[in-house]
Amino acid sequence: MRLKALLVDDEINILKNLQAVIPWEELCVDVAGTAKNGEAALALAREHSPELILCDIRMPVMDGIQFLEELREMGSDAEVIMMTGYQDFSYVRSVIRYEVKDYILKPLDYDELGQTISRLADGIRERKAEQQSIQREWHQVFHLAYEKVLYDVLMEVGGGSAKPFLKQHELSGGDLSFAMLLVDVADYSQKERNWDDKERKLWNFAVHNVLQEYLSSLQIPYTVLQVRSGEWCVLVERMPAETFDRGQCEDWSRQLREAVERYLKIQIRVALHPAPVSLEKLARVYKNLQRSLSLNAGKEDAIVVPERTKEHSEHSQRLWDRIEEMVTGLKRCDRRKTEGALRELNESFRQLPDASYERVQPILHYLCLHLLREMRAMDVIQGEDETAFWKQLDRNPGIRETLAVINRLVDRSIENVMKKKTSDVLMLSARDFIERNLSSDLSIDAMADYLGISGSYFSLLFKQHFGETFVEYVTKQRMEMAKSMLAISDKSITAIGLMVGYAERRYFTRVFSKYTGLLPSEYREQTQGKTLAQDKNDSGR
Repeated sequence: MRLKALLVDDEINILKNLQAVIPWEELCVDVAGTAKNGEAALALAREHSPELILCDIRMPVMDGIQFLEELREMGSDAEVIMMTGYQDFSYVRSVIRYEVKDYILKPLDYDELGQTISRLADGIRERKAEQQSIQREWHQVFHLAYEKVLYDVLMEVGGGSAKPFLKQHELSGGDLSFAMLLVDVADYSQKERNWDDKERKLWNFAVHNVLQEYLSSLQIPYTVLQVRSGEWCVLVERMPAETFDRGQCEDWSRQLREAVERYLKIQIRVALHPAPVSLEKLARVYKNLQRSLSLNAGKEDAIVVPERTKEHSEHSQRLWDRIEEMVTGLKRCDRRKTEGALRELNESFRQLPDASYERVQPILHYLCLHLLREMRAMDVIQGEDETAFWKQLDRNPGIRETLAVINRLVDRSIENVMKKKTSDVLMLSARDFIERNLSSDLSIDAMADYLGISGSYFSLLFKQHFGETFVEYVTKQRMEMAKSMLAISDKSITAIGLMVGYAERRYFTRVFSKYTGLLPSEYREQTQGKTLAQDKNDSGR
């Protein structure tokens, strides 16, 4: 970290000697300017914001004491070394309140002065590094809190805490609006059937990172929220003075699809809202986009979804609403709401004319897939129940058979939800949050704040539920993700470290080596070598 210094003395020879004798380059300090009086020095301080100032006391026009007074008034926290003669000690008492760091007697001992500058420069760097670390931590905590607020708005939880939070942090909650895109992996329910838990996490992590990387390149204020497995909501902040550009949103949609397909060789589908979305409308528009993606499963281009669509009948809207009520009831452990929605769904189909069955059947199929994804995300569906569900769907059942499967599935899910303790629900939320934010600076305090409990209680619950500490669990998840990325991607080790939450390659390498016994480069060489050998064996058969 290079620093800037300002040299102030009315004796030209001293200024020349200070520039020539002190090893500034070795100390990684740049002399930003020299001045012969305090007035000129103030102008240079405003222009360059030096971290270190060497200043004489007695000077014409403005002496060192007045310079110090005005320097502090303008808010500078530069470290100051005063250069003074014996006869000037009467001045020393008057500058103590201006936080002078050291005094050097004239005639100057340049060796002593060099050592003093070196010591102060080291202290400045330590202080700046600590301030930057605190700032990064605060930024990370704020970003997580901001994401949590937006996530709660989308999920319609949190009791209206969004606007107070935004106002507290000087974000115009009343005026802020968003461009909104919903991203979904094509045929996700089918793909997920063939993935184990590790593969599912890896694919979700990889898609999330491609979305982040592309949006970062645009230098726009964006947030990517993973709403459920295989689905992300992209929100781009729009201030009141900005003109909404629908064409730009469609370009983002196209380029996101191209980026994911180029890097990951899988397809995503994107729905976008053609107008700015206010904070109050986020949840409604999100559900509208989600419904449109579900009911247009075969469409590959971007789906532009107006707030009120005519493409779906009133009956399909009612069916979707019943499914959503069931999902909401399960999430809130509300048995009455879930069973009531299921009864209404059954009643809707009992009243359906036979002639409408063929038209409604594909809609019910997509609603089933939506329900299954939600249940899997909530961890309320058992493996054997899901297998039975898929076997039934694979046989292209009629409406009555599909309804029977849904009824059994919801009944079992209600039983599973009722068995869960509050602590289990909290820890499932913690696990999902960690999975969505592996690349962020995760901490116990941030997690506890997210869940609304104390840090000590969170640590206790976490250890009881997962059998290991929070730090051990997060490290393991990050290392397993890093192993997968090293094995299948050609990204640099530094980039992979960043993707799993390590800003410094050296620290990532140390943690990875401790976890695996290998350097990241050694692990990549070993695993990719095995893959190449396996490919050769397979091709030779």
